[in-house]
Amino acid sequence: MDKKQYTHIEETLYHRKLDNGLSVFLLPRPQMSKTYAIFSTNYGSIDRTFVPIGESEQITVPDGIAHFLEHKLFEKKDRDVFADFGKNGASANAYTSFTKTAYLFSATANVEENVKILLDFVQDPYFSEESVEKEKGIIGQEIKMYDDQPDWQSFMGTLKSLFQETPVNIDIAGTVESINEITKDDLYTCYNTFYHPENMTLFIAGKFDPDDMMQLIEDNQRSKSFEKLEEIQRDYPKEPIEVAKKENNIVMPVSVAKCTVGIKESTEELKGEEFVKKDILQDMILTYYFSKSGQFYEELYQEKIIDSSFYFETNLEKSFGYSILGGNSDNPDQFVSKLKELLLSTTTHEIHEDDFERMKRKKIGQLLRSMNSLENIASKYIHYHTVGVDYFELIPMIQSLSVEDANKFLKQWITEERLGVCKIVAE
Repeated sequence: MDKKQYTHIEETLYHRKLDNGLSVFLLPRPQMSKTYAIFSTNYGSIDRTFVPIGESEQITVPDGIAHFLEHKLFEKKDRDVFADFGKNGASANAYTSFTKTAYLFSATANVEENVKILLDFVQDPYFSEESVEKEKGIIGQEIKMYDDQPDWQSFMGTLKSLFQETPVNIDIAGTVESINEITKDDLYTCYNTFYHPENMTLFIAGKFDPDDMMQLIEDNQRSKSFEKLEEIQRDYPKEPIEVAKKENNIVMPVSVAKCTVGIKESTEELKGEEFVKKDILQDMILTYYFSKSGQFYEELYQEKIIDSSFYFETNLEKSFGYSILGGNSDNPDQFVSKLKELLLSTTTHEIHEDDFERMKRKKIGQLLRSMNSLENIASKYIHYHTVGVDYFELIPMIQSLSVEDANKFLKQWITEERLGVCKIVAE
């Protein structure tokens, strides 16, 4: 078992790649009462087109199948897995994103038993035609619920305006029509392809002995049989640089309009140092201009263009990236026009060294505060691990950035062709 100490954050991480390919990371925090575990597969809603394991022909599966599969793994022939966790005092959950599916629990007791439950239920699929048909009705209701939520429609509407080909423009849950196409065989095909240990990561943080925990995991995995996994062949469509549409208008029963401006941040595969630099800089620069202490926020607020509903977010994945700025507005056209004007003006800006040093200190402070959360550490570590980056080395990476890096990024950050708009307006 490899042991790595990070003196700058006073953490010790244990790691082993098991014979079956599973990457295991253990972060003991003996001073804490809680333990958090997450078992994640590098498979999300955008993985629609691929070559199934053991086959040679590429297929495209129905939209929403990764999310559907997440739901179905909790249901076994004779029981519901949530009840298993409940009996052992654990709180369990799962989620599907565009790029990952994760199963997790937190507990203050019976940690080893709960780890066994986590590993066993994810690695023992049971799908019947009857249960699949039943689940379609349940997920169909979930989809309809999100169809009525203006915030979610604003988010997806922005992604639809930004991306032409990349499946990030498709709702993670799919549509009622697409999930009705899903069969039991489809679920097994996706499971067998993407749920191999070689494509998965287990991260456990909290109160436990690392040697005992690693032994438990190894014994558990040794009792199961997995064929050697060849590289998974996924096919992602080539994405143009320009947005799909300049403006996406959605009519809904809202009392006040919602507006977003999206930035198409990335359309190509990034990893390692290149990924980290872009990931950190786009977040730092958005925060510099649009946080409550930022120059642009102040200007927008003083002109009464934004109110307390204003927000921004940014996300970078291996093969795509976006930033979204939005909020409620009584004058959507003015909101969009002013926000685009400010964003485009950044190409002529220059960040001074003193400002950039403050930006770095702020980013490091945010990162350190987030490391108080076991949940955040586990999910973030896995996120960066999939692109070849050690999450615990982010602070030295931030410190190594120069103001020249920031200004170079700023000069090419915004172009008109990469800005998309979504407006949610009243009926």
